[in-house]
Amino acid sequence: MRDINFELADARFKADPYPTYARLRAEAPVFRSRLGRGRPVWLVTRYDDVAALLRDPRFPKDPAHGRTGDAPWMPGFLRPLTRNMLDLDAPDHTRLRSLVQKAFTPRLVERLRPRIEGLADDLAARALRRGRMELVRDYALPIPLTIIGELLGIPAADRNRFHRWSTTIVSASPGIGALRLLPTVWSMFRYLRAQFAARRADPRDDLITALVQAEEAGDRLSDDELLAMVFILLVAGHETTVNLIAGGVLALLQHPEQRDRLRSDPALLRPAIEELARFVSPVDLATERYAREDVEIAGVAIRRGEMVLGAIGSANRDEAHFPAPDALDLARDPNRHLAFGLGAHYCLGAPLARLEASIAIPLLLDRAPGLRLRDAEVRWRPHAFLRGPREVRLTL
Repeated sequence: MRDINFELADARFKADPYPTYARLRAEAPVFRSRLGRGRPVWLVTRYDDVAALLRDPRFPKDPAHGRTGDAPWMPGFLRPLTRNMLDLDAPDHTRLRSLVQKAFTPRLVERLRPRIEGLADDLAARALRRGRMELVRDYALPIPLTIIGELLGIPAADRNRFHRWSTTIVSASPGIGALRLLPTVWSMFRYLRAQFAARRADPRDDLITALVQAEEAGDRLSDDELLAMVFILLVAGHETTVNLIAGGVLALLQHPEQRDRLRSDPALLRPAIEELARFVSPVDLATERYAREDVEIAGVAIRRGEMVLGAIGSANRDEAHFPAPDALDLARDPNRHLAFGLGAHYCLGAPLARLEASIAIPLLLDRAPGLRLRDAEVRWRPHAFLRGPREVRLTL
């Protein structure tokens, strides 16, 4: 397999990783790779293996469970990030998740529908007046960024700053690239601590206030946990949905027969969103897991402490589970994709992401029947874990 060379975070690979994934599934379903120039990782590519990995207690999220030596050094102000839900296991993960999941139940999320519809309609109207749009900047980004900002209680004047911060953070590569994050994370933390202090002095009807009050009500949400919780909700709360909306619109423009099918049959909307989530896979790789003990996957020995990544984008194109997996079929059934993960770390924001995509995508197609790509070139984001277009120029 020495002739398979790719960089997980390379934009050229992200543009079309699926031929490489297909070959890996066939020839090396558990493949030794690297995160940039950094730590070696095992890449798991078959659906059954990825699904098992996401639920296997032998592969915890907390690196301390697989670590054989001392924890790596990190600046003191970054240590709160080690208390975030994405990197913790039960019982800590369970307790933290229970504090915030009530804000993302399908019933409560559905109340956001009128606000999302109004926001999408306004953004589409602005683009129609111009006769053109850059899909990510002008449409796919503002919708989830505004909604998660409003849920948390971030002032509207500060949301663009938050996007700059989160984009810098999720785009960083390991090693030297990560060191460049320090000023950004420090600025974001300083801002958030000020917001927490403001909510303690003047509570409001928002999620930050609810989390602060949960801490004060004795739920043992520490200051570090509060900071990590809001940080993760802000960053993870909009980045993946941006990719789903932008990638979904792009996929429909590249498959006009499916676009026309959706336009003519609104009843297809629910399965269409599931198929777009599978086809686009806005989270290409599940976040890190670490072997708690020596384990074997698909005949490959993985040693205690080694990092393992489940390739969700590959699992969602596995021919053993999806007939014609590289075809976009908006009526696909069954469609047990892994786009939102599986198990205890299943995406908390999945109901909100589905709602935002189910409003934003058909609304844009309806409001702009002449929507088309202004040029064939699409720029993709250079990111290991996420997959989404960086720039899509459209004519309306």
